[in-house]
Amino acid sequence: MKPAFLAPAALSLVLALASACTSDGDPNGLGTPSPTPQPSTQTGSPSDPSPTPSTSPSPRRPGRPHVVGTAATGLEAPWGVTFLPDGSALVSERDTTRVVAIDDGRVRRVGRVEGVAPQGEAGLLGLAASPSFAEDRTIFAYLTTAEDNRVVTMTYDGRRLGPPKPILTGIPNGFIHDGGRLLFAPDGNLFVSTGETGQEQLAQDRDSLGGKVLRITPDGKAAPGNPRRGSRVWTMGHRNIQGLAFDDRGRLWATEFGQNTWDELNLIDKGRNYGWPLVEGRGDLEEYRNPFVQWRTEDASPSGLAYLDGSLWAGALRGGRLWQIPVTASGTGRPRDFFVGDFGRMRTVVAAPDGNLWVTTSNRDGRGDPAPQDDRILVVAPR
Repeated sequence: MKPAFLAPAALSLVLALASACTSDGDPNGLGTPSPTPQPSTQTGSPSDPSPTPSTSPSPRRPGRPHVVGTAATGLEAPWGVTFLPDGSALVSERDTTRVVAIDDGRVRRVGRVEGVAPQGEAGLLGLAASPSFAEDRTIFAYLTTAEDNRVVTMTYDGRRLGPPKPILTGIPNGFIHDGGRLLFAPDGNLFVSTGETGQEQLAQDRDSLGGKVLRITPDGKAAPGNPRRGSRVWTMGHRNIQGLAFDDRGRLWATEFGQNTWDELNLIDKGRNYGWPLVEGRGDLEEYRNPFVQWRTEDASPSGLAYLDGSLWAGALRGGRLWQIPVTASGTGRPRDFFVGDFGRMRTVVAAPDGNLWVTTSNRDGRGDPAPQDDRILVVAPR
């Protein structure tokens, strides 16, 4: 594994950051390191066409995933998807700032979110329904304003969205690397992924909300049990996370965009530092967590992440494919890719109530080559 490619001035900066992070005996900058051992991956060179396998041999291969339908067509850069207790779903469009409801094949607009300032990779991003949605009718959203990225809540009465109410502000925003995924944990707290907005030093700044995984209460406060009392930061050292998913053992996984060489699948452990911008991919350094899987950037640019049927499923933007990563008790098996080049850029992946996956395309985001039905939400059977 090689360090990220940096100019001399930037290299001096990150070396200073490394010294600052280790000078107080706390190399991860947040708290006591997790006892979870480093994954022992077998890393190829950047020219090796094979993605990196992780700690465990693959279990018996299931059947191939296949497309069984289309939940929606004619969308524009769909980004956030959240299912409601009645089986319907809400979907955000990054650039138009619209939210649409999908129910039994019907797609209808339920609102345009006020105050969003789309630019580049920023805009109206992740959505998450409250764990107690049946009682409180609350939808959480991650969005970009002219001043910052923030988490807001909106009420949804089944017909229209109410106005956004901020619960967490001050997350750095930028043209790139805005993070944006929201995921509720079984304990009712909310995980929020953020990016470093192209300002690499933010990822190693323990007081910045950029380049982090945050853990907050539903009212936006630092969740009890976080590594630092009063801090919303759960992990640090991230470049840009757009995928979060729990597996059936309660482990939190994240997909992360690399720069020049390696994209990553990481196991998110409380209080750990994942190394950016000091390392990209596997660094084999005790103070920075190794990824369990790393891909060449041209094969992945992994965005959305879901867990279903014993595997993690990651949408690949630049790679234009769906990655399946089997999950084992000790880590992950060998990744397999599907639909390579068939549907263009794949962004968000969610497990649907019917046991299938919903996979959004992202070809109308300024970087893709839209087909007549794009952007779509594909319904994919996992086997």
